[in-house]
Amino acid sequence: MTRKMTPLELMTKLISFPTVSRDTNLPLVDWIEEYLNDHGITAHRHYHPDEPKAALFAHVGPEVDGAVVLSGHTDVVPVDGQPWDTDPFVVTERDGKYFGRGTCDMKGFDALAIWACVEAHYAGKPMQIALSFDEEIGCLGAPPMIAAMQGIVPKGGPVIIGEPSMMKAVTGHKGGQAFHTHVVGYEVHSSLLPTGVSAILEGAKIIDFANHRNAENMSGRPSELAALFDPPFTTWHVGQVQGGTAHNITAKDCRFSMDFRAVPGDDVVALKEAYLAHVAEVERGMKAVRPEARVDIDIQFEVPPLVPEEDGAAERLVRALTGDNGTHVVSYGTEAGQFQAAGYSAVVCGPGDIAQAHQPNEFITVAQFQAGHAFMRDLVTRVG
Repeated sequence: MTRKMTPLELMTKLISFPTVSRDTNLPLVDWIEEYLNDHGITAHRHYHPDEPKAALFAHVGPEVDGAVVLSGHTDVVPVDGQPWDTDPFVVTERDGKYFGRGTCDMKGFDALAIWACVEAHYAGKPMQIALSFDEEIGCLGAPPMIAAMQGIVPKGGPVIIGEPSMMKAVTGHKGGQAFHTHVVGYEVHSSLLPTGVSAILEGAKIIDFANHRNAENMSGRPSELAALFDPPFTTWHVGQVQGGTAHNITAKDCRFSMDFRAVPGDDVVALKEAYLAHVAEVERGMKAVRPEARVDIDIQFEVPPLVPEEDGAAERLVRALTGDNGTHVVSYGTEAGQFQAAGYSAVVCGPGDIAQAHQPNEFITVAQFQAGHAFMRDLVTRVG
């Protein structure tokens, strides 16, 4: 029998693959598939249609519906320009912490999930693992992976998304959408401003939509569910703006990304339509001056919120294993909302502190990693 690796050995191996979202993850996927195959586990892939990336999923144990699904992502954020004290792709233990890119977010959990599935396989217990790509650039890889799983493996039951939550049961998170907005103006000398269309000035009108919406949302009374979040309302944001040719030319181009993070209960379709309607109104004014002017919109990502479930199976399972009975929600998005939208019961629970995610010298404490290991041991014992 192929030797079973420890969770620490597995995490060390996974982190040695620099699977930054802009690059391939196939060497990592190859290694995981080979390791699972060596233990008699058949893994399946879903490939990115245009890039050298793949999601991987597998079912172990009896071929029955309802198996617990352990969900993680294989990509990590870049380390470019960050002041690391150690090699980010080598796990380094120091002062009760494991340092390395992905130790916290979230190859630590991935390693524990692989370990648990191998253990469940030998114990004859049903369990699934699902590892996506491109989570860090908008949870783009999970929906096609979830679709690919249908009919290839038995329908899973409770889904545990292992984003770092300090092993607490996170039952709700905000959803979000981002719109890449390209305002195309018409260049003239700035002294002839009324005869041209400044993409920057028109873009400013669009960006101001965020200010008005945020002020409106902040002044309202949050719902009981929204009040659990910080902040307790849907937020709109633009983080970067590019455009213009020279100070005395009306700008031909202005590019920015507008995004919102919506509390569960807000109508994300209505939020999207409100933004697009505002863009269309600005565009009409631009075209009245120069028909060539326009605004192009590309949706960068769409992440549904995770809505707290009434007596949800995933929540019950995690609470039984952790003893956590608190109420926990987060303002960032995860793949949990996407599993829930596909008909699964979902909860977020994983080792580590989200405050360490994406940081230089990212780490997970040894204690948290051990807590995750204990959780997985208990899970293998409980399922089936």
